[in-house]
Amino acid sequence: MSVYEGIMQGLTEAIEYEKGKLNVRKNKLTIEPVRVYHGAEIKNIRNSLGMTQTLFADFMGVSPKTVEAWEGEKNVPNGPASRILSMVEKDKNLPEKFGIICR
Repeated sequence: MSVYEGIMQGLTEAIEYEKGKLNVRKNKLTIEPVRVYHGAEIKNIRNSLGMTQTLFADFMGVSPKTVEAWEGEKNVPNGPASRILSMVEKDKNLPEKFGIICR
């Protein structure tokens, strides 16, 4: 497809959308809600990765005190930290796959 054809297709779709003839949501995505992790779960994830609190903190991009607070249930991870925990919980090789750690 040429640049011109791509632009024309985009303009045609925009006009059809405005007229109500085009459904933009072709693929219905669902997003898994962000989990709430408790201290023991975080410690289990960290241990399964074979990391100390300091190394895990570096991996997560937080301070060692933050990891200590999570595991001691004085604080809980939220947002991106919780999402990363859920991802690494499902795939223990994630840090290596993305070159975050090298063994």
